[in-house]
Amino acid sequence: MTTSAAKTTASPSALIDERIASLDDWRGAMLAQLRAVITKTNAGIVEEWKWNVPVWSCDGIICTGEVYTSVVKLTFAHGASLEDPAGLFNSSLDGHTRRAIDIRQGDTVDTKALTTLVRAALARNRAHQPSRGQTPYENRKGSDPGAGPRA
Repeated sequence: MTTSAAKTTASPSALIDERIASLDDWRGAMLAQLRAVITKTNAGIVEEWKWNVPVWSCDGIICTGEVYTSVVKLTFAHGASLEDPAGLFNSSLDGHTRRAIDIRQGDTVDTKALTTLVRAALARNRAHQPSRGQTPYENRKGSDPGAGPRA
């Protein structure tokens, strides 16, 4: 089996394990630490592998874990709508939807604040789930399913 074929059949958790193992510096340890905090926050959080990065979801995407040369980045899909009393968001602050946390070598993670942020993202996802029997458009106040996507 080729490496690409193996990656398509590997579980998302196994792919995340591989990513962490491939990073033999501080970034691998940091990604592992962030993963542990996120997955311990709620038993319903599942690991996915999308866009060649780890994704943590529960009733929608909570955040992605991206690794760059000088940062490990957690991007919260709906971060702009979340309260961030501890001020963890330090990147993508001008966007209307996402917010991110860039963690650099030597930074420490406020695990309590990160847990609070993950819980807020999960609550936001659950609040925006359609009711049983409704389409996502019917769950939105004042939306017309025949009107197409919002501008």
